[in-house]
Amino acid sequence: MLSLIFMPYEPILFGIKINIHLVLEYLAFFVGFQYYLYLRKRTTDTISTNNRLSIIIGAIFGALFFSRLMAFLENPPLHYSQGILSFLNNKTIMGGLFGGLLGVELVKKVIGEKQSSGDLFTLPIILGIVIGRLGCFLAGTKEFTFGKETTFFLGMDLGDGLSRHPIALYEIVFLLGLFFLIRQLQKSALPLKNGSYFKIFMIGYFTFRFMIEFLKPNTYFLLGLSSIQYLCLLCLLYYYKSIGEAINYARKKLYLL
Repeated sequence: MLSLIFMPYEPILFGIKINIHLVLEYLAFFVGFQYYLYLRKRTTDTISTNNRLSIIIGAIFGALFFSRLMAFLENPPLHYSQGILSFLNNKTIMGGLFGGLLGVELVKKVIGEKQSSGDLFTLPIILGIVIGRLGCFLAGTKEFTFGKETTFFLGMDLGDGLSRHPIALYEIVFLLGLFFLIRQLQKSALPLKNGSYFKIFMIGYFTFRFMIEFLKPNTYFLLGLSSIQYLCLLCLLYYYKSIGEAINYARKKLYLL
C-alpha cells in the first residue's frame, strides 16, 4: 500500500485552512473556459456568436440541475434526511455532462440551430475534469471519489488508514489518454463528421465511468447498479446510432484485414 500521510491535503495559508478541492474546482472552470476561448479564436466556428452564447447558457442550466439531481439519486434516503441544503450542495460531473447535453439540445431546437456544437467544448471539458479530479484525489476520503478497499499494488491510504483504489487517479489517467487521442484525431487526415469528437468523449467517458463504479463503495443500488451506472447506460442509449456506426466501421476494417 502506498502511504500518503498528508491525505487529505489541507494546506494552511496565513493561518487559514484552504479547501484545496474547492480551489481546484473553481480553477477547473476558469482554465476550461479560457481554453475554450483560445480554441474558438483559432477555429472557424460555424455557429453564430448569439447562438453559441444561448447554447452555453442552456448547457449551464442543464448541468446545474442534473448534477444535483444525480448526486441526490446516489443515495436518496440519506440526502432526503439532510434536507434541501443537501440537494443544493451535492453535485456530480456525470449529471452535469448529461444535463448539459440535454440543455444544449433543447436550446438548439428553440433557436433553430442545426449545426453540431459539441466539438469546440470537448477538450476544454476534459481538461476541466482532470483539474477537478485532482482536487477530488487530494481531498481523500472527504469526497466520495475514493474506491473500495483493495490489496492491489496501486492501493493508497487516502486518509482513513485503509488501502483503497485511487479512483480519481484512474480517471485522470484515462482522461489524459482520451485528451491526446482526440487531439491526434483532430490533427490526422481522417475525416470525421462535425460533432464526432464530442461523441467520442461522451461514449468513452460514460463507458469508463460505468465500469469504474464497480470499484466504488456505493451503498444504494437498484437491481445491482448505482444511479450513476443507470445514467451511463442512458447516455450510451442516447448515442446508440453512433455506437452502431462505429461497430460497423470496425467490422469493415477487420474484414479488409
